Amino acid sequence: MARSSSRSLWTAKLRDGLPTTTKKVTGRVAKSPTKAMTATRGAKAIILGIDPSLRGTGLAVVDTRGSAPRLLASLTLKLAPKLEPYECLGQIADAVESLAKEHGVTQAAIEETIYVQNFRTAQAMGASRGAALSVLARLGATVREYAPKRIKMAVTGHGAASKEQVGRMVKSVLGLAEELPLDESDAAAVALCHAYNAR
Repeated sequence: MARSSSRSLWTAKLRDGLPTTTKKVTGRVAKSPTKAMTATRGAKAIILGIDPSLRGTGLAVVDTRGSAPRLLASLTLKLAPKLEPYECLGQIADAVESLAKEHGVTQAAIEETIYVQNFRTAQAMGASRGAALSVLARLGATVREYAPKRIKMAVTGHGAASKEQVGRMVKSVLGLAEELPLDESDAAAVALCHAYNAR
């Protein structure tokens, strides 16, 4: 009982007590989380969301200055196995810099390093994060990091949501005609998490 209660309190804290909107879906009422940005919480900015990976980094630029968040751009950096790791890092840095400058990004959010058992995977993840973060530091952008569960909770209301569930909610929140590729929807989710939770 106490466990369920503390989980509910934590969910409410992440959502900051903000209301949900309801919509009719095939005879049922489904709730989808929406976050009003307040003076004390939330970012009204052009935000670059980053889902880091050495060969498949997802990037998404979301504008949260209006009444509803808008997707300005997104891309997945698919880098061929024939490229050396340092070449991949250069391309990640170039893509982050290009998007940030083109859209006037002032804030950025990136997924925190997750625990992995494979050392090489952890090393590659850390290197790709470093390539992106170093560029953002040079550009003077404010950067925040968020744990994967917190990102999922912020966007879907469930910390164990699948990538597909995140993608569907990102599509709905941003009013897109179709779902983004998974790496891009993950990056957009990181940006939305920052939009909802930044102080």
